[in-house]
Amino acid sequence: MPEVVRTSTSGFSIEVPFKLIETGESAGEKPMILYLHGFNQNIAYFEKKVEPMLKLDAYHLFIQGPYPIYDTTRKKELSKWGRAWYLYDGGQEQFIHSLEKASEFIQHILDEISEEISYSRLCVFGYSMGGYLGGYFALSRPPYVRELIVAGGRIKTEAFDGKREKATHINILALHGDQDTSVYPEPQKKCIDLLKTEGYNATFKLLNAKHKLTKTYLTEGKKWLIEMGYVES
Repeated sequence: MPEVVRTSTSGFSIEVPFKLIETGESAGEKPMILYLHGFNQNIAYFEKKVEPMLKLDAYHLFIQGPYPIYDTTRKKELSKWGRAWYLYDGGQEQFIHSLEKASEFIQHILDEISEEISYSRLCVFGYSMGGYLGGYFALSRPPYVRELIVAGGRIKTEAFDGKREKATHINILALHGDQDTSVYPEPQKKCIDLLKTEGYNATFKLLNAKHKLTKTYLTEGKKWLIEMGYVES
């Protein structure tokens, strides 16, 4: 009979691109918007999708999800494959563990950028899978975040029971399509209602839209940020 001598794990490194864009006047401090794309998307695709947001006078940070999604057509080169932010198998423990790993990764990039530029505040804009991650990042690392926009996702408030009072300074906008059958709007609305009772400036807005990120979402997101004090170039 074969004998198992050892079982263990080992780390594996993968290069993950990010891109920082500056719009508007270069003089003075300005806010930064962090964009977290959806499942099977990448930063090149997402930069084009959120183009209306680039009219805001800000730094715009695009980070790509670390997990490549294999292109079964074999027609795309690796750099054009879609990506995922976390590994989810249906189990909540694994879900939270993977969200935390991705948040550590994002925090590392933000800390690195902060050594080079100074920004006045940070907005996290997350769509779908990126929305789940954006909500987790904001509530797990509240000193980093001032505004949070979640489009077609859900803030997992239950992961922070007893800890949410540390993040009440974060302004939150949840945008959801009334025809979204990928991520239903009702659970997100319940989370926003809960946060409002706890003193958050949190808004849930139901749009005439499906799950796909359209200009309707972006127009509402940009309008809200202007109300929060962001400036259009």
